[in-house]
Amino acid sequence: MAQGDPHAQSGYLKKVDKIVEHIDNIYARAPVAQLDRAADYESVGWGFESLRARFLRMTDDEKFMKEALVEAQKALEEGEVPVGAVVVHEGRIIGRGHNMTETLKDPTAHAEIIAITAAAAYLKNWRLEGAKLYVTLEPCIMCAGASVLARLEEIVFALPDPKFGGCISLYKIPEDARLNHRVRVRQGPLSEEIQKLMKSFFQKLRAKKS
Repeated sequence: MAQGDPHAQSGYLKKVDKIVEHIDNIYARAPVAQLDRAADYESVGWGFESLRARFLRMTDDEKFMKEALVEAQKALEEGEVPVGAVVVHEGRIIGRGHNMTETLKDPTAHAEIIAITAAAAYLKNWRLEGAKLYVTLEPCIMCAGASVLARLEEIVFALPDPKFGGCISLYKIPEDARLNHRVRVRQGPLSEEIQKLMKSFFQKLRAKKS
């Protein structure tokens, strides 16, 4: 694109606008106009730094964890513990889920289980080799085991769970050398945002009970 060509610049911005419109849910459904608010426009030349530019530079971890956060917010709206998850394969989301234990009256209806089930249905294969699970809270023992059974490649969680965590906090099921498959585990971004969401939920829950 020529630096001084306004038509080329306009066409480029239109493409960026379409991308922002397509993935604005990652910013909690904020209006596109808000996303496009400039932080520092340069007075000379084509360069500028805006939220739009920052968004396009966002890492995969941030992008997919924000999608998991969107799922967690859905759980919150439904009165569920706000945990959300997405399964990513070859750079795209193939399964989504959020906690539905109260809605379905099912103790196994965790966000990870629902997302893994959706991903397996999408691929028509229970083996999710090469897939990654992004989840807002460290998976429990059940979900950690399901990740191994599904042959996931990696689990990325935002917030550790010292009471129920089956990946690093209480147990290390996905990386247990005694199992016939091991899943990499690491902590990802957005821990502060998700911790605030969890605290808000349990504060409201305690207030209702008191």
